[in-house]
Amino acid sequence: MNDPGSRSPRKAKGQGAERREEILAAALKLFTEFGLYAVSTRQIAQAVGISQPTLYAYFPTKDDIGHELHSRAFALLAQKLAAGDGGPVDTPDCLVEMLRIYMDFGLQNPDMYRIAFMSESAQVKSWWKSPDVTLSPETQSTFGVLHREIAKLHARGLTVDIQPMTLTQSVWSSMHGLVSLLIAKPAFPWVEREELITSHLKLIARGVWRS
Repeated sequence: MNDPGSRSPRKAKGQGAERREEILAAALKLFTEFGLYAVSTRQIAQAVGISQPTLYAYFPTKDDIGHELHSRAFALLAQKLAAGDGGPVDTPDCLVEMLRIYMDFGLQNPDMYRIAFMSESAQVKSWWKSPDVTLSPETQSTFGVLHREIAKLHARGLTVDIQPMTLTQSVWSSMHGLVSLLIAKPAFPWVEREELITSHLKLIARGVWRS
């Protein structure tokens, strides 16, 4: 394992947008390898090849970096959900297709998924609010999409007799569990991946639908 504080050669001052992207890319790599709490702004600056004061000109704190990465992860997932919108979710197969978008996002973007759903910081934790209050815009654009579809099914009497928010959180947890394990434990002797994912999603969908 490399030292998270390994220094890259000092770079000439670049354009603001380009330097900002370099900081985010370095931070994402370090957070993924060592964990958000184990990485300092000094180490991120060293990885980019800039001074710590220069980094602070773009991001005053490490939480601000995590906040930006978290925002981007949710924005990408929301974009994929919008692109894959196939109309009303009114059959178990439609629900499976929708859930597959969530899972594919995590497996195709494991570093971003870790930041969004598998790490904590003061700002990131504040985004996952109690269902008793209004969900943040980021959560509404992702988790909220799933909740709205399940609520519609519940209103039509198509789901099991469980409140929509409880059912949605159960479905989300089931998806997250498998994605997290596949990302974190790649050496486990999993069965063929496609078979596992498809079977898992079908089981979730069947659990949602009223018999």
